[in-house]
Amino acid sequence: MRSFRLSMVPVGLVLATGLFLSGCANTTKDVTAGWTPEKIYSEARDEAKAGAWDKAIGYYEKLEGRAAGTALAQQAQIDKAFAQYKTGDKIQAVATLDRFIRLHPTSPAIDYALYLKGLVNFNDNLGLFAFITRQDLSERDQKAAKDSYEAFRELSTRFPESKYSADARQRMTHIVNSLAAYEVHVARYYASRGAHVAAINRAQQAIAEYQGVPALEEALAILVSSYKAMGMTALSNDARRVLQTNFPKSDFLLTDGAEVKRSGGWRLW
Repeated sequence: MRSFRLSMVPVGLVLATGLFLSGCANTTKDVTAGWTPEKIYSEARDEAKAGAWDKAIGYYEKLEGRAAGTALAQQAQIDKAFAQYKTGDKIQAVATLDRFIRLHPTSPAIDYALYLKGLVNFNDNLGLFAFITRQDLSERDQKAAKDSYEAFRELSTRFPESKYSADARQRMTHIVNSLAAYEVHVARYYASRGAHVAAINRAQQAIAEYQGVPALEEALAILVSSYKAMGMTALSNDARRVLQTNFPKSDFLLTDGAEVKRSGGWRLW
């Protein structure tokens, strides 16, 4: 029988060699190593235009480090926030914008940063069809809407002449009207089931928190109806007088508070 003699290799050397080879295999070459900041930014923009947002974010982050302290790095930070917004990463987008606003308070792009911060949390369908689809707004949705409102409010207050302010003001109106309409939707739900105390509380909340919005017409009508159903005639009459003063042509006045019905649609803008 032929025997074979095995040469013994130290275990440590085998492990070290394996780790070295593994390290070589995992090393990723930085393709931007020899690029100028301008080229990195150009590549980032090209990726963004192609909808490759994740790749664009990577380039913007390279540029932030490579050209720190320059106007180009500031632009990269703003563009990165937009790319994060487009990927649906709202938390990171807001964090990037907050950092930009904190580090560059005098930047000429502050108005855009505030606008984008409001846009990140803005939801076109906020509350618009919630009462039709029976989908409730979550507390998270309402917080996002209020955060969006605050960003737009700061923009329109600090930079009233900004080219973004007119749109921001329209979005603020939409947010307020939508949140008020949702509160009234909840109040209507309670009233229709005879839970008049809960209906009154939600209607009063809408009136207290949102001024001058269309949904207040029905909020007042709910107060008229619910107070009357509970035998609180004086309060019902007071609510009716307020309704008549503010909405003299309201259809709800025809029912004298005996029936709560929809007004036929909300004017959200």
